[in-house]
Amino acid sequence: MQGDDLNMEHLKNILNNLQCELVAERSRVNSQGINWLQYDILNILRKETKMLPSEISILLGISRTKLSKSLKELKIMDYVQQQPSKEDGRELITFLSKEGEELLTEIDNGHSHLFQVANSIFDDKEQEEFIKLSEKYIEALKKERLKNYE
Repeated sequence: MQGDDLNMEHLKNILNNLQCELVAERSRVNSQGINWLQYDILNILRKETKMLPSEISILLGISRTKLSKSLKELKIMDYVQQQPSKEDGRELITFLSKEGEELLTEIDNGHSHLFQVANSIFDDKEQEEFIKLSEKYIEALKKERLKNYE
């Protein structure tokens, strides 16, 4: 392989390994056994406060059917609540319940391990660079996923 091909293959492997490690960390701190999609829904609702299911499905890049199933499960577990929109009673505003907020706090506390490891292996300059590159990559992934809905 040529130098550029080797670098591309190495980058591909690193991204796959990073994804696996982050998924393993998420599983490790998930005491209630919610699935990844359910966690992502809860996390989005924490950031956005209240959303329509159609908005959530677009942000996650999933079908409304798949989202509806997960929302139903989260409602049964008392992690989310829904109420009719004041503008259009057919639309349901979805938001975190107190129990959902508590679950995310518990998971966040478990995720402090990620920060501790990063803080122990990166010096200040490396932390700044990691933050910069990660934000850039996250934004590109999100933009790529959302462009189909514009």
